[in-house]
Amino acid sequence: MKTISIVMLALAIAVCAATVWAGGVGSAVDVRIVTDDGRTLPTYPAKTRPGVQKVHAEAVKGDHYRIEVRNRLNRRVGLVIAVDGRNIISGAKSWLKNSERMYILEPYGSGQFSGWRTSQDRVNRFFFTDAPDSYAAAFGDGSAMGVIVVATYAEVQRYIPPMPLSQTDPGYGRSHESKAAGAVGKSERAPAATPGEQMKKRADRSEQMLESAGTGYGREEYSPSQIVAFEPEKRATETVYLKYEWRSTLCRLGVVNCAKPPGRPYNRFWNDYGYAPPPPMHVLP
Repeated sequence: MKTISIVMLALAIAVCAATVWAGGVGSAVDVRIVTDDGRTLPTYPAKTRPGVQKVHAEAVKGDHYRIEVRNRLNRRVGLVIAVDGRNIISGAKSWLKNSERMYILEPYGSGQFSGWRTSQDRVNRFFFTDAPDSYAAAFGDGSAMGVIVVATYAEVQRYIPPMPLSQTDPGYGRSHESKAAGAVGKSERAPAATPGEQMKKRADRSEQMLESAGTGYGREEYSPSQIVAFEPEKRATETVYLKYEWRSTLCRLGVVNCAKPPGRPYNRFWNDYGYAPPPPMHVLP
């Protein structure tokens, strides 16, 4: 297999094995969202299947936050992190592929990612805001608004056994032929939507944007990083999705039960404070 050399950005983070970690989401890595006042965003499970974790998270407008990730594997991992559909290093639309810019974590290491990277030693902070005021909306991109994604790619571990010079791969030609044959017939496309359907979809998206949470482009801060070599595996080991919303939206969606508890009936032994009232129709002398 051909070796792919990829240069990535890595954040230097000191790791302490005794650090207390709570409220994380994920198996290969633990992911949590922490605000500047030290509060971890509460999360509510949405969907889980092998390699994919999806949760809802409750955001508070105006809070600055950071994405904290802990590597639970015994080898390096690369993290493709997207906020509102944009890669947090390059700012480009993310497809969560292993060819994108990513942060690197050492085995059992951890990292904090607090903003959009603008240079090797500067970021502009993440903060929760209305979707129309978000960084992604500034590029006209509402395709993944309100979603924080961490796609984890383990580092390739190669072992190439010695091979006699005369030995070749007899299946080389057949494999290429099968790939070419498999590409036939993929050019068919679904019929295009009518102009009326397209306008309705745009109107629905605009209405959703007004009610949705997004991430802004905040103040600049110092955040040193360095470039390292890293070869990721082809497939992500795990992908964690956090859909953050205002509490009012979570209530409306039924993710959080916001109904007031029913009041208890009056109990004369429990609710009466025990002072003697004046007798009925009593006239003072």
